[in-house]
Amino acid sequence: MTNGSESSQLDVPNAGLRMVARWGLWINLATFMIGYATGVISGALLYIRGDLDLHDAQQGLVTSILLLGALVAAMFTGGLADRFGRKMVLGGAGLLFAVGFIVSALATGFPLLVLGRLVMGFGVGIASALVPTYLGEISPPQIRGRMLTLNQLLQTVGMLVAYLVNLAFSGSGDWRAMFWVGAIPAVLLVLIVKRLPETPTWLIAQGRIDEARTTIGSVVGAAGAEKVIEHYRHQEAERRRLREQDKSPEQKGWRVLLAPRVRPALVVALGLAVLQQFVGINTVLYYAPTIMEETGLSASNSIVYSVIIGIVNLAMTFVSLRLIDRLGRRPLLLISLVGMGISVALLGVSFIVDLGSVILLVCMLVFVSSFAIGMGPVFWVILAEVFPPDVQAQGSGAGSAVSWLSNFIMSTAFLPLTGAIGSGPVFLIFAVICLVALIFVYRRVPETKDRDFAQIDEDLQARAGRHIPN
Repeated sequence: MTNGSESSQLDVPNAGLRMVARWGLWINLATFMIGYATGVISGALLYIRGDLDLHDAQQGLVTSILLLGALVAAMFTGGLADRFGRKMVLGGAGLLFAVGFIVSALATGFPLLVLGRLVMGFGVGIASALVPTYLGEISPPQIRGRMLTLNQLLQTVGMLVAYLVNLAFSGSGDWRAMFWVGAIPAVLLVLIVKRLPETPTWLIAQGRIDEARTTIGSVVGAAGAEKVIEHYRHQEAERRRLREQDKSPEQKGWRVLLAPRVRPALVVALGLAVLQQFVGINTVLYYAPTIMEETGLSASNSIVYSVIIGIVNLAMTFVSLRLIDRLGRRPLLLISLVGMGISVALLGVSFIVDLGSVILLVCMLVFVSSFAIGMGPVFWVILAEVFPPDVQAQGSGAGSAVSWLSNFIMSTAFLPLTGAIGSGPVFLIFAVICLVALIFVYRRVPETKDRDFAQIDEDLQARAGRHIPN
């Protein structure tokens, strides 16, 4: 419920931890929706393109417009969440998901389909920016890493469910049904959010101390609640002292992220956001059926391969969930990038020398597995841990926005680029980017496991070459 060290010393009862875990699972229905919204198009597009007579550029826009909507929404999410609260804004995301899926299912042509995907993207942007903030603000440090990894886990589950729904309707080619199914959990999200608590961090920032005390007390007891609230106040006093030492004018909105003490965190968040996408993971996940069709497989068989990839992605995310609070964040990132770099290089070679669909699938599975154990979930964990609590929502919004912008660029450019130079060379470029990411993580990303924010910040400032005044 706080990043503070005092909270980590609290003896949180198992009943309290289970309650927080339930809150986390329910709020992650929003990230399930992210996975479903981004995954469903991979199979649906195989049938939409013929039914609505879409050419290549239109197919690319139907996929990528969701990412553009996510980018726009993520940019405004931090400010909205600070003003109206985490709960209300996440409920709005559920409503946007529902509208987006319904409009897409009813689309009679390209314009209406693009509109539905755009609205869906607004929900994606809000959920991706705000769920990590919500999880970080309700979770005791003992389980913070696992709670934040749920963000990626439920997104992976959503993507796998989308692949299975695609497979279920592949025989009939009913792409509209694929979208209708997505509207059901979207409506459920709107209803569930009403029953979840607001985060103590936001309540205290609004001066609603009694409500915060009630929420915290339901997890750690009355005495523990007083200790946590007192620590929040101590943290705020310390942040005010550090801002005065920086001698920089108080900033508002996104400009607060440019304050000298916040910049190292911003570099880590935005650097990981760009690199997480530029290693090429979502080109594999979004276009897996299209990629496999290049080997001569039918549309239905290509979707089956996508389901296999989705299952492996989910299984390895479970592995990450078990390891993240044991091994730490940095080791998982480094292991992940080594595995991704090697497998995507072999994937490129397999295209160039035409090794066949089985070898291609094996390389894709190793690539996705390596991503799922590290770069996938750990980015969202780091995003929720490196920023000062008073700018956490803005920081998460910035990281999420840059992630979706990078995703949009990669998804839009992938098919034209492979058409221009071939799939093999493109995947070899991804291998080089994995190497760049490995160097960046080694030099700039701090370990956040079992650390309070003061310790994380000290490591951040040291890696950035800044001296921290005492």
